[in-house]
Amino acid sequence: MSELTYRLFIDGKWVDSEGGGEVLEVLNPATEEVIGTVPQASGKDVVAAIEAARRAFDEGPWPRMSPKERSAVMLKMADVMERRMPEIVALNQREAGSVGWLAESIQVGIPLQHWRDMAERVLPQYQFEEPVLPYVGVGIGQGVIVKEPIGVVSLISAYNFPFFLSIMKLAPALAAGCTCVLKPAPTTPLEVFIIGEFAQEAGLPPGVLNIVTGDVEAGQELTSNPLVDMVSFTGSDTVGRLVMAQAAPTMKKVVLELGGKSASIICDDADLTKAIQDPIMGMTVHSGQGCSLLTRTLVHESRFDELVEMIKGALSQITLGDPTDPATGMGPLISAAQRAKVESLIQTGVDEGATIAFGGGRPAGLDKGFYVEPTLFVDVDNTMTIAQKEFFGPVGVVIPFRDDEDAIRIANDSEFGLGGAVWAKDPARAYAIAKRIRTGMVTVNGGGGLSPHYAFGGYKQSGVGREWGAAGLGEFLETKTIAWSVASG
Repeated sequence: MSELTYRLFIDGKWVDSEGGGEVLEVLNPATEEVIGTVPQASGKDVVAAIEAARRAFDEGPWPRMSPKERSAVMLKMADVMERRMPEIVALNQREAGSVGWLAESIQVGIPLQHWRDMAERVLPQYQFEEPVLPYVGVGIGQGVIVKEPIGVVSLISAYNFPFFLSIMKLAPALAAGCTCVLKPAPTTPLEVFIIGEFAQEAGLPPGVLNIVTGDVEAGQELTSNPLVDMVSFTGSDTVGRLVMAQAAPTMKKVVLELGGKSASIICDDADLTKAIQDPIMGMTVHSGQGCSLLTRTLVHESRFDELVEMIKGALSQITLGDPTDPATGMGPLISAAQRAKVESLIQTGVDEGATIAFGGGRPAGLDKGFYVEPTLFVDVDNTMTIAQKEFFGPVGVVIPFRDDEDAIRIANDSEFGLGGAVWAKDPARAYAIAKRIRTGMVTVNGGGGLSPHYAFGGYKQSGVGREWGAAGLGEFLETKTIAWSVASG
């Protein structure tokens, strides 16, 4: 595959940046080779994109289309994306470093399923007008509660799941009738810019979707410009707080999907051959670069040694290397900077007294690419940095607990609250524990996969608002009451 070169996508056209020609080089994290370039947008470029979205919302057809009409355009985009799915999968492996099954499923396949579900089922069935029963006041009145698009939205996504995150934001925003400015992370922009091609081919009206890059200046414009009505951001809790602060002066609605330090609780009677999937996946899926991955394993003290040995045995079978090789089980981190951050946190764990039971370094024989071994810590207290801070790397901790109350206490002893899991022979027991975990999503005995109708989001420092399905669509809508008189008093 040759190098990809994109320009900015503003008002339905591919345009050069006004910022003086600075170019962002996109690296393959497995080889460190340049695979594409995009322009670095200037503040003027971002303003132009926002103004295009504002015109499209205030004057264009998109917000005034019926749900059925918007659905038809979105289904055309779905057809285009599905036809080009192999191309997106291949790009994801080169740009984000995903192994084959991950690229085909979570990175690309699932967001396409969610997009089509939004267009075919959620959007046509959503109640945009709800009648208000007649009521008696000064006279007799009735009315309707109307759901209207919130307006111009800034969609800011993270590097780890670039296509997934962008689609999960864009689908409900477009379904609601909003117009958008989409900004990808600088390390993985190519999979986002390709969405502009899909929009053009499907006939999305100009200005409804705009795609820009940019640095801190660009990001601040997207979160503070008074022409923007809402910001949807995925990233770290540190940046999320800045986004909220920047949006506050203009009272924008803010949806934040931030970090996590999710716990998997494995009870004394759990089937370890099944429960082991959580710590293994938490460390190895996308090299641990996922906000809701289960990176804290809490296991009953009577099963601690058994589980640790099982995890070590499973990790020893994981092959690190080229993500495009079908035999590879785990690929690289996204960049040298991210690898350095993960290695620093591993050293912090050692310095604080935890023990590395497996891994801890760079894999032998992989001199190119940003690789770190899957790393398992034991002798961990939940107050340690490695039990509290998000790694965003292939590192997990195992912590023993005495009883269910102790497990719940440890799981909730975190500033985050995004994901979670409970494993127990009795599903009623597991469900009772799950209800007491202060987190936005909990699976019981493995759950059932990623449904497009789940409400995804977190408690505490893990964010504000929800994504996916009807809950995600609702975030992009304003609520208006229209009342009229039936009879005067």
